Amino acid sequence: MITYRVLGLIALSLSAVDTAQAQVRVNSPRQTTERSVEGRVNGRIDQKINQGLDKVEEGIGNIFKKKEKKPEKGQKPADDTYDASGETNPDGPNNTDRATQGRSDDPKSLKTYSKFDFVPGEKVLAFDDFATTSVGDFPLGWNTNSTAEIVTLEGRPEKWLFMSKDGFFQPEYVTNMPENFTLEFDVFTRYNSNNLLTYSLYLSAVDKPKQDLSNKYVQNGIYFEWHPCGGGTFIVYEAGEEVNKNDGLNLKEFDCGDDFAKPSFVKFSVWRQKTRLRIYANQTKVLDIPRAFDPKLKYNVAKFGAGYMNYATADNKDEFMVANVRYAVGAPDTRSKLITEGKFSTTGILFDVNSATIKPESYGVLKEIGTVLTENAGVRVRVIGHTDADGDAAANLALSKRRAESVKAALAKEFGIDPARLDTDGKGETTPVAPNTTPEGKANNRRVEFVKL
Repeated sequence: MITYRVLGLIALSLSAVDTAQAQVRVNSPRQTTERSVEGRVNGRIDQKINQGLDKVEEGIGNIFKKKEKKPEKGQKPADDTYDASGETNPDGPNNTDRATQGRSDDPKSLKTYSKFDFVPGEKVLAFDDFATTSVGDFPLGWNTNSTAEIVTLEGRPEKWLFMSKDGFFQPEYVTNMPENFTLEFDVFTRYNSNNLLTYSLYLSAVDKPKQDLSNKYVQNGIYFEWHPCGGGTFIVYEAGEEVNKNDGLNLKEFDCGDDFAKPSFVKFSVWRQKTRLRIYANQTKVLDIPRAFDPKLKYNVAKFGAGYMNYATADNKDEFMVANVRYAVGAPDTRSKLITEGKFSTTGILFDVNSATIKPESYGVLKEIGTVLTENAGVRVRVIGHTDADGDAAANLALSKRRAESVKAALAKEFGIDPARLDTDGKGETTPVAPNTTPEGKANNRRVEFVKL
């Protein structure tokens, strides 16, 4: 009897979703958002069934009924500062100077990224941390057919582009994509409304990028969709036809808990190497498609999409935010640069702000260097740290030396490189490779250099 009751409830629930979306499906049969609804509902049903049949009825009820109002949660305070824990900040914005964040040099475990083989591009074409955009404004260098604004999250130093309504959001500096490039960005989502939300990334080849901004259909390009509580879809289009597809992606990084309200912070890393596409969510490789890009096409548009955000209320506002967009030309051959040319410089070893603590996502670059040094046991190397020109010159010099020491320690600890083979030095801000007047220039100056001795 329990089984029939549960199946009946599932059928009624799915029927409710189909009824609610019927008009959209008829009018837009190719729209991937609607095609994924049934899979998302079934996924959540399965999650509850796995917890026991006695909880299924309650779980599905939580999905399809309106939540009780959660006082203060997810509401936007007047100072545009959000508390990432789910509560508003009663004390106003975080006034801590960003330069004082993360001064501890305590090492983080790189092992959490031990299978992370992503190597970010070396020459930064664009780096957008929204530092020059005031809170509450829409950033320069972006276009949209909807609305968004810059906000901050309590307890975190970043500025975030909060995409609060349905529509498309295009960083116009990502254009004319080379055959080897990387695109990285941080995502914050919090699911409050119980709507069947979809977030997406488009990489397209189009004739008129501005005219294409509002187009939800892909003629030539790549469509990648994810959901706030896990799951996603990937489709390659050529001449308007689907030539590759997977609508059963598992993105556990967006797990939002039993009540579907836990916020998620995820770093996406997108890597093109000629026709090959790899996408990572944190340390997990989500996709590795050898024939994703058509070499005959010129990919010139990247844009984010948000769906079903319009149904959220002020009391239960869904949140979709992006920060730290980094667009770079693909990495050179580390082995040839260091061994044959005697020098290799990388912007892919990342540190906490004003700290020598290496971020775990640097593992892929460190692994490449560790492999080179392991295979060339007679080579000695000097590790040299460099900073941008922000802050005090003497402090930057000291910081660059500490960062070089951290890299040496990581190579020794994680990859077994004899510390006697590694010298260290730091140049601070004294030898820039680009002007310190733009975010891209500063990003290229924050680098670690390896010189063969």
